[in-house]
Amino acid sequence: MTAPPSLIARASRFGGRLAKARWLVLAPHPDDETLGAGALIAEASDSGRLAGVVFVTDGSGSHPCVDASARRRLAELRRREAREALRALTRRADTPIEFLDWRDARPPDLGSPTFLAAARRLAGLCRRDRVDAIAVTALRDAHCDHVASAKLAYAVARDARRRIDVLQYAVWSDPADLRDGRFLAIDARSSLPRRTAALARHRSQLTPSAGQGFRLSPEQRDLRRRPFEFFLRSAPRHAP
Repeated sequence: MTAPPSLIARASRFGGRLAKARWLVLAPHPDDETLGAGALIAEASDSGRLAGVVFVTDGSGSHPCVDASARRRLAELRRREAREALRALTRRADTPIEFLDWRDARPPDLGSPTFLAAARRLAGLCRRDRVDAIAVTALRDAHCDHVASAKLAYAVARDARRRIDVLQYAVWSDPADLRDGRFLAIDARSSLPRRTAALARHRSQLTPSAGQGFRLSPEQRDLRRRPFEFFLRSAPRHAP
């Protein structure tokens, strides 16, 4: 996804409070963290400002599973890939990771016990680890899990009893289509080797290693097409 000059010109750099923020990154599925926020994760980790990465779903919807046992095996595989990818991004083995294990493509309803329990769990994490900002997939991303993760992030920010900014990143939507807020950008070119190495760890999404299923396209795999990462800081009236 080559960023148009108009979008780059419209975006601001991370400054002020966000320049020193402690970040929590929410990824609906393993690989979203690398595709949408890999440079942010690498930069925040290097500066000691990464509070952790949360994988919201179990990722078991990427391949057809004949039964619950097969689904568990796929979820376990994707967990391993997520851990390996984060090691490649952060160059650390001790990055805090949370797995919420929501069923892939079947997010809980807003306000349901499962949703509220996850919000409470992450709000507690934010208080404990003094999180200042959450990065999450965009409300306009064309996937139910991406939308649900964004709604979860806003619920966490409301429940955390501290100021937390929520910034949306695009995985399946074009950043230029995101509206109703202020764009911030990170130059991701210097982190390209780390992001490329991290994406390669998600072998189930790139190769037939887990059988027939979802594959990232060649265009999606080519992270040179994402020289910048864009984050939408949405005005409160546009939050869910």
